[in-house]
Amino acid sequence: MIRTESEYQQAAARVDAERARLAAHLKAWKKQGFTAQQVAKLREPLEAFHMQLAEEVASYERLKRGQFDEFENLHGLGQILIGLRIARSMTQRDLARRLEVNETAVSRDERNEYHGITVDRAKKVLDALGVRLVTRVEVEPIQASPRPRRKPTDTKKPGPKNAR
Repeated sequence: MIRTESEYQQAAARVDAERARLAAHLKAWKKQGFTAQQVAKLREPLEAFHMQLAEEVASYERLKRGQFDEFENLHGLGQILIGLRIARSMTQRDLARRLEVNETAVSRDERNEYHGITVDRAKKVLDALGVRLVTRVEVEPIQASPRPRRKPTDTKKPGPKNAR
């Protein structure tokens, strides 16, 4: 996940460079006489990397526009907090100042996608971002769970310990 404007700039430049690199490889492979099947096998990992990087760039651009994916049962909350900071055009330093913590703390939290964050800490981050998070509760029917299996009863007759 791209977390900073500088990472975004580097990734966007790399997408362009990878596109040019792939085109150069294709031209060279054809010139070297590789078959279409061989070219396809060679091209696949390069295209997969390029597509992944391009998706990360596109994801960052969506976040900058304030477009977020839904998340359920707080899974993905860390990515939402990072995305909100990006959408608010705040740097990690800006958020750190608002939270009155060191910038390295925000960087570490984001690198770990706020794993293990408490509700209180999440509220502080949301407040610092000037964001109100609204949730909706959907109650699903409870499925009957199977009864726990009983352990087989001991068939030995009770008696004194160590009796022979």
